[in-house]
Amino acid sequence: MALKIQCFTFNGFQENSYVISDQNGTGIIIDPGCYSREEENELASYLSDNHIIPIALLNTHAHIDHVLGNSFVKDNYTIPLYLHKDDTGTLDAVRQYASLYGFEGYKTSPAADMELKHEMNLVFGEMKIKVLHTPGHAPGHVIFYFQEDGFVINGDVLFNGSFGRVDLPGGNIDILKQSIFEHLFTLPEATVVYCGHGPSTTIGKEKRDNYIHQF
Repeated sequence: MALKIQCFTFNGFQENSYVISDQNGTGIIIDPGCYSREEENELASYLSDNHIIPIALLNTHAHIDHVLGNSFVKDNYTIPLYLHKDDTGTLDAVRQYASLYGFEGYKTSPAADMELKHEMNLVFGEMKIKVLHTPGHAPGHVIFYFQEDGFVINGDVLFNGSFGRVDLPGGNIDILKQSIFEHLFTLPEATVVYCGHGPSTTIGKEKRDNYIHQF
C-alpha cells in the first residue's frame, strides 16, 4: 500500500523535515526542523488538515537543524522520540551552541525515549522500516529504509550530487564513505533517496555521479 511522503523545508539551514503516513492516517515525523511559530503551524496544520495522527518522532541524527522542532512535537503530540545512543551527546550539545547560530529561542529537546539500533526493524501502522547505522556525518546517524515502498530517508549522509559535511564534531570522511558504500550503494538502484537538504535523488544516480567517488 502506498505511503504518503510530505517534505517541509524549515529554518535557516533549509533542512528537510518529513511526515510519512499510511492510508489509515497513522503518521511518523522525521527530523522536525520547525523553529518559528509559522513553521510550527505549518506542520501542525498539515497533520490536522489531513487527519494524520503521529505516533512516533524519529531523528536521523541530532544536529541542531534536525532537532529544532523536537520539543514542539513532543509537547503537542506526546509521542516517543527515537534516536541512536551514539548521538545522545550530539543532542545534549545543541542547547550549548543554539544561540551562536541565532536560535536564542531554542526549546531544549527532551531526551530520547527509544534507542535506535543497527538493523532494527520498526513497524508503525502500515509502515515497515529498517534502521541502518550510518556514521561519518554524526556518530549516531541512522537512515530509515522503507524497503517495500522503495525509498530511504537518509538525513545528511548522501545528497543529490554530494554528501554530508565531515568537519563537525564526530565527522569523519573515511567512516562516511564506508556508510555510503556499504549501506546506501548496496540498495537497489531505483531506491529514491530523500535527503536532509536539497532535492531527492536515486541510489543509481548517486552511484554513477556522486563526487564521493573522488575521495
